[in-house]
Amino acid sequence: MILNFICEEVGKLQSNQFEHYGLAFMVAVKNDTPEVIEQITKTIPQSIWVDEGGYRLPQVSIMNRCENIFNFLVHEVTHDKNLLTTLKDKDENNLLHLAGRLAPKHKLSMVTGATLQMQRELQWFQEVSKLVRPSEREATNLKEETPIMIFRKEHKALRQEGEEWMKKTADSYTITAALIITIVFAAAITVPGGNNGDTGKPLYETRLSFIIFAASDAISLFTSTTSLLLFLSILTARYAEEDFLYKLPNRLILGLVMLFMSVTSMMIAFSATLYIMFGQQKSWILIPIIALTCLPIASFVTLQLPLLVDLISSTYGHGIFGKKK
Repeated sequence: MILNFICEEVGKLQSNQFEHYGLAFMVAVKNDTPEVIEQITKTIPQSIWVDEGGYRLPQVSIMNRCENIFNFLVHEVTHDKNLLTTLKDKDENNLLHLAGRLAPKHKLSMVTGATLQMQRELQWFQEVSKLVRPSEREATNLKEETPIMIFRKEHKALRQEGEEWMKKTADSYTITAALIITIVFAAAITVPGGNNGDTGKPLYETRLSFIIFAASDAISLFTSTTSLLLFLSILTARYAEEDFLYKLPNRLILGLVMLFMSVTSMMIAFSATLYIMFGQQKSWILIPIIALTCLPIASFVTLQLPLLVDLISSTYGHGIFGKKK
């Protein structure tokens, strides 16, 4: 209400309106507060053309990575929209050139890890690319640089950091997956309880506990092998800028999911083996076996789930763009 009243009073002034709303307008932009911008532009339509150091509202929102302001301009502003998307600065940089620049440090730090930071920057570049005209995607500035050239130059260090993090992470998980493969493969050819000397079949093949062991061991072997191949594909990837958008996160997500399934299945198989060997006629032994089985599974989930959630939400979530309700 107070903001509405102030805007109406400023709108009644015949001159020097900018002196009264200009500073507040740009502070609202840099703090990514679309409610303030919406109210000011509704009362004072010409405010959308506010100039800050040679840059207009869309340019400032992109350079400062203000997603709420950007969404407001894309989905709410209807007047002068075509003119807003064709703006250029004194160096002939269009909006996509500005999106190719590295985000401010305080905006980058809002996302954890160089890989997700690189992905967020690519999402911004891709979204602005949809906004501008096709001809502007290959347009050059006064330095004869296209938007993608600026993006690659500005994000070179960040790409290298993301590559290093991905390789270290994949290398660690590769060792884990290889160890699990070794364990479950050995368990598959050395069945608990031994084999029948005449037929070669397992002695406990008809028991439920043995069926659980066999199925869990097979699932663990297949999923750990799949995760190993996924992590190896990360180690051998080319690490182009566009790979950080979907390809590399997808491989890491699938690898982590397969590894979790492998660890869980391995622990179930080991628990079934303990029951076959020592739990006959002793039902009470199931309680400590189940409790101990849950311990490594819960530890894995607790330690690795935050990373998996961040990757999934950043890659498959609703994202930072789109019309806000």
